Amino acid sequence: MNTSITGAPQHRAADVPDAAAPGGPASPGPHPARAVVTQERVVTRVSARRALALARLGTAVVFLWPFADKLLGLGYATPPERAWLAGTAPTQGYLEHGAQGPLAGTLASMAGPATDWLFMLGLLGTGLALLLGTAVRAAAVCGGLLFAMLWLSQWPVAAGSNNPVVDQHVVVVLMLAVLATTLSGDTWGLGRRWAHVPVVSRSPWLR
Repeated sequence: MNTSITGAPQHRAADVPDAAAPGGPASPGPHPARAVVTQERVVTRVSARRALALARLGTAVVFLWPFADKLLGLGYATPPERAWLAGTAPTQGYLEHGAQGPLAGTLASMAGPATDWLFMLGLLGTGLALLLGTAVRAAAVCGGLLFAMLWLSQWPVAAGSNNPVVDQHVVVVLMLAVLATTLSGDTWGLGRRWAHVPVVSRSPWLR
């Protein structure tokens, strides 16, 4: 330390501690680690967490069953001779002849192999994610869009529908929103381990 002509002390640059110097205080990185939020912080009652887990598993079947039925022709909604593996398109016939409402023509024009693959992969991916409890938020978005398209194709607001306000498609979309926002994959699922995967911890929407 030197003294200036006015008598005030002057500090040399070497006297000022450098935060970047070895042994100095470490500066925070550009991407600090996020604290993983567990379901216990969102849903405090054990019974409620288990109920949500059961709802998640049940909703998984809502997606996995039609996938298996359309793929293999299990004899329920799809007879064996109309299975996808037997050469029958799972969506084209419905979009061309079964869609209703003002978007029927638009949906019929979209019918093709691409819609078959998107529909079946959407059912399989959403169902597996819900079953395993991983990527539930992404699955909720995918499944919600899928059921919204089904709602539009059936157009339940028309006269003669069972319920023009809330039908089964709307119920599934609402259930997906609940499962995604309550971290339902943490109970009876792999949600906790999935949350600690680096890319998932940096991108919570993948949770």
